[in-house]
Amino acid sequence: MADLLALAPHRSTTGALLAGAARERGMGVVVLTRDGIPTPPPHGVRTYYYGGPYFADSALGHLGVALLEPAAGWLDSLPYAFTGRHVRCVPLGEARRAPGPLFVKPPTDKSFPAAVYADGEALPGPVGRLRDEALVQISEVVAWVREFRIHLLDGEIRTGSRYATFGRLDPAPLAGDPDEPAVRDFVRQLTRACGDTLPSGVVLDVGLMRNGDDERWAVVEANMAWFSNVYAADPARALDVVLRSAGPGTSVRARDTRFRRA
Repeated sequence: MADLLALAPHRSTTGALLAGAARERGMGVVVLTRDGIPTPPPHGVRTYYYGGPYFADSALGHLGVALLEPAAGWLDSLPYAFTGRHVRCVPLGEARRAPGPLFVKPPTDKSFPAAVYADGEALPGPVGRLRDEALVQISEVVAWVREFRIHLLDGEIRTGSRYATFGRLDPAPLAGDPDEPAVRDFVRQLTRACGDTLPSGVVLDVGLMRNGDDERWAVVEANMAWFSNVYAADPARALDVVLRSAGPGTSVRARDTRFRRA
């Protein structure tokens, strides 16, 4: 019986691309409904997932899917050589008291806009799941000249895409890009030094960062592969990473158990 890719109800271009890649390799594809509990798959069918975290939290236990994600404090735990800026992971309530300007973002989800805020008081107030105890990342304000999204599988680049130039959407395949050698070299250095701090299937954003007169390659952030836009990357190769990051709980590798979403 064919494996199954389950998509969250929210439609997206990436979801459609991954669904097409899944069908090409003989997988079934189903779009889950917004209401109701998903029907467990037939015995022997391995189920995988692509979609948002909030829907996943409420539904995926019934499908037996385990989600892998980077630790919330991963970026601020990296050596300065890979971040090029000072990053802290603090409770939202503490961030509200910070002077600005400062860049603030949720560590992994999209619960509020990642942006430059005039000061901590400009951050969103408690709403929905966004409470004062929720962790957020704060860092100094820098400029990103070009940014790339890398799909990593077992520490190796499976596929990738440029996605922004000076903060503007600018997708293009990593393959053949003038920056490809530099991107690959930086990611290679990072995975050699810190590869064990990431899930075996993960999306990594890196970029050419400008801080004053200094330009250097640095990590933007790490993301859940099962909730990341592929931009201009190869969907079939990106699917390999998604399947590793959001598949049957019984298939989670020992080295990935600490990255399993609660």
